[in-house]
Amino acid sequence: MVEILQKDNSLLRQKSKEVPILEIDSPKIQKVIENMKTALDSQADGVAIAAPQIGELWRIFVVSGKVATFLKMKKENISDYLDFTKIIKKEPDAVYINPKIVKRSKETEEMEEGCLSVRWLYGQVCRAKKVVVEAYDENGKKVKSGASGLLAQIFQHEIDHLDGVLFIDKATGVEEIEPEKE
Repeated sequence: MVEILQKDNSLLRQKSKEVPILEIDSPKIQKVIENMKTALDSQADGVAIAAPQIGELWRIFVVSGKVATFLKMKKENISDYLDFTKIIKKEPDAVYINPKIVKRSKETEEMEEGCLSVRWLYGQVCRAKKVVVEAYDENGKKVKSGASGLLAQIFQHEIDHLDGVLFIDKATGVEEIEPEKE
């Protein structure tokens, strides 16, 4: 099992380095991506993960295919379907390498956030409602993704990780909410 680092680990506070484009398909980088997907899949409530969360200081994040499935359900916001654990992953995970936000809306919104590296704390974070991200996929192809709502929030949260920032650095009303025992 791949360990997900927790908030007290100093690696989470370091800025990640860019992946050289010619190394994207190298066994080293592909193994990092595979380990990220494994770690993300091990967490029923996980929607995305950044490389620093597994101890790798590369500018890479992965968004779970559960998110694409959720968005295709045409729900207006996450509160319409709170339990990601019941989503059967139909879409492939999306990999973003060397992501940059190239456009962000002036309009912002307070959104509830949690994090696989800040278990079980939740709080409100002010995020741009819409963003456009440019990155490379796991095959080295340049991609440009516009996002709003949940996906825009995920993009901003994960890019913060790549810059050594945790959501609790920006959050208000942080509270601990333990998972319900089954």
